[in-house]
Amino acid sequence: MKILIALTLGLIMTVSITACGGEPKVTDTPATGTEPAQTETKPADEASAAASTTDEGKVYNIAFLVNGNLGDKSFFDSAQSGLNQLKSSGRATVTTIEMGGSEGDRPRWASTLDDVSAEGVYDLIICGTFQMPDYLKDTAANYPDQKYAIFDDNTYSGESPNVVNLTYRQNEMGYLIGLFAANMTTDTSVDKINPEPNVGFVGGVDSPVINDFLIGFIEGAQAANPDIKVDVRYTNDYVDTAIAKEYAISMINDNKCDIIWGCAGNAGNGAAEAAHETGKAWFIGVDSDQELTLSPDLAELTLTSGLKNVGNSLVWLVDEWDEGRTYWGQEVNLGIAEGGVGIVTDKNFAKYASDETKAALQKAQEDILSGAIKVDTAIGDTGDKVNQLKNAVQP
Repeated sequence: MKILIALTLGLIMTVSITACGGEPKVTDTPATGTEPAQTETKPADEASAAASTTDEGKVYNIAFLVNGNLGDKSFFDSAQSGLNQLKSSGRATVTTIEMGGSEGDRPRWASTLDDVSAEGVYDLIICGTFQMPDYLKDTAANYPDQKYAIFDDNTYSGESPNVVNLTYRQNEMGYLIGLFAANMTTDTSVDKINPEPNVGFVGGVDSPVINDFLIGFIEGAQAANPDIKVDVRYTNDYVDTAIAKEYAISMINDNKCDIIWGCAGNAGNGAAEAAHETGKAWFIGVDSDQELTLSPDLAELTLTSGLKNVGNSLVWLVDEWDEGRTYWGQEVNLGIAEGGVGIVTDKNFAKYASDETKAALQKAQEDILSGAIKVDTAIGDTGDKVNQLKNAVQP
């Protein structure tokens, strides 16, 4: 299947390194079988009427169920931004339902998903993240005629014939971040940078997805400097900032790491706290532009962030649907070419990266797009490749 895409969307993330047309990786696995707050909610009859066909094409009626709240400046805001793009261009009507993100809100997630599905008026129901697949799997089985999309999760990909799983090639993002970090770590003209070619990686759970970030990070770093050292540690959860901070302080003081990438959800921000407390290191964010989400003192020492552009991927999905290409019952893996991942290149990146570093990043992206660079993946790896790489670069 040849799929050529050119996404140049101006969503909430700023990425000046440009992408060109590309082909997603599609996993074609045969399928087996208290009121929430609402935004732009319409009565069922009105919502049903809103989904129509115009001279320009189909207008999709979409529901977006947020297992949290908007304003996160991360996945949910990115998804909403993509849906707003579809709405403003007249291609979709959008009902967004904020279900809350606390433990006490979890019963709402299942009941709201079921209630919205039972209405039978939506062309597509969207949800996201690792917390939703169990709820979605059950609901999708109960409403086989309803179409669903879940982003950043592939737990049950291929098991529901009416669900498309949108995932992202974080290994490609990791390669760019690793190349950037390796170029920066010996640029002693930059404050806090020491001559030692040592950087750190604080991951969440030692798992294929986290190691997919890592494998790209190490390969990108080695491409810039074969002698680089990468101190790799895992928090084994996504909320414990204290342990991430402890690890990062050790990386900085014991192994002279002057740049640390936090890939552990909120826990990873503990590495930013360590960089601030010691005054001897920089932080790199993940998934969203963390210069916009962290406190001013932590944002000030965040050099860049790797991005998962969820909004881009939702627009891409509707673009494909318009062209008659659908992926129900499949996993679609989106990378740089489709705008699924990227790197922040304004603010601190623009301020501190040398012209040589910026050129190296641009060249690496072009080579990934052309196929000259093929980044290994930890997805499906038995652990040998990742463990070999980790052992080879550990200080």
